[in-house]
Amino acid sequence: MNKNRPVNLDISTIKLPVTAYVSILHRVSGVVLLAGVLILLWMLDTSLSSQEGFDSLKEILTAPFAKIILWGVLAALAYHFVAGVRHLIMDMGIGESLEGGKLSAKIALFFSIVLIVLAGVWIW
Repeated sequence: MNKNRPVNLDISTIKLPVTAYVSILHRVSGVVLLAGVLILLWMLDTSLSSQEGFDSLKEILTAPFAKIILWGVLAALAYHFVAGVRHLIMDMGIGESLEGGKLSAKIALFFSIVLIVLAGVWIW
């Protein structure tokens, strides 16, 4: 029996590498996108149902809470897109090493932050 195994594994004390955070956020952004698509489909249905539906949705979208939801969906889309491109590049054999993976994770985070900030500026 290996004596070096942890007895009590406290997840909050484990320091994950940047690649793990990028991977976890990629999965979370996919789940957020699923919920976001449902909201966006409801918005499309409401806006196309009648002129009154379009006008009410237009009024709803001026509220700060609605803008935050839209920004969250766009942020998830931007992050998921950038992380997906990272995976496609890695599938081509670029950045498969440990150092390359860490560098591509940092680059993906940087471009995601830039796109998320730009989406926030566009919404507001």
